[in-house]
Amino acid sequence: MSDRSPPASFEQVSSLPSKPPTLIEGLPGHGLVASIAVDQISEQLGLTHCGNIAADEFPPVVTFENGLVQDLVRVYAGTEPAVMTLESDLALPQPSFEPLARCVLNDLADEFGRAIFLAGAPAESEDQIGEVTGVATTDAVKADLLEAGVPVPEEPGLVGGVTGSLVRECYRANVSAALLTVRSHPFLPDPQAAKGVIETALEPLVEFDIDTTALDEQADEIQRRMQQVAEQYQQMTEAGEDPSQRTPTSGMFQ
Repeated sequence: MSDRSPPASFEQVSSLPSKPPTLIEGLPGHGLVASIAVDQISEQLGLTHCGNIAADEFPPVVTFENGLVQDLVRVYAGTEPAVMTLESDLALPQPSFEPLARCVLNDLADEFGRAIFLAGAPAESEDQIGEVTGVATTDAVKADLLEAGVPVPEEPGLVGGVTGSLVRECYRANVSAALLTVRSHPFLPDPQAAKGVIETALEPLVEFDIDTTALDEQADEIQRRMQQVAEQYQQMTEAGEDPSQRTPTSGMFQ
């Protein structure tokens, strides 16, 4: 009996770009940096839903938006510029990493010209938030990173999770791909880090222009809410209350 993970499959629902696009991965990870960045890109460029990926190992849930049910893992694409995105509404479980990566390589790799993967990493200081480094699967992509001004680390390292699985499959198949690591808030969703990777790496690599004003607004809102939570916590402790026993108010994360 084979111990290989069950396969995932791609279902195309609309036409793909005729010009090979750049695939940008936007799966949820640390700081939700990839998800936030790619969501902004998809909205700005008006990308079209062109397919879904399904696998038995995906969570048994259904998601919906604007009153319509949708698949959990979706592919979007556009032509001006030629961009394809891979998105998910939820973080995916470890058993799904390998089948998803194989599906992307087997069913989509012939459709895109190169891939860019995004990974968040905890920042050690506030000044580090938004810093980006990149590694490549080929010498040509490494040259593209350096030309775009993206630092390439000299020290060794590793990236795991679903992003690591995708990059590994690209490397094994000699598919041109870059992995961008973005320093982000250690604990919170980080729109500021997403803005950093868009402006300092994705824009020069893909040669598009994305308005990141909305990400500044999201970052301000998160900061405002966290300040509110901190103030409520301080008030409760000063009053001798146990914060863990109090029902969250509408101003607190729930």
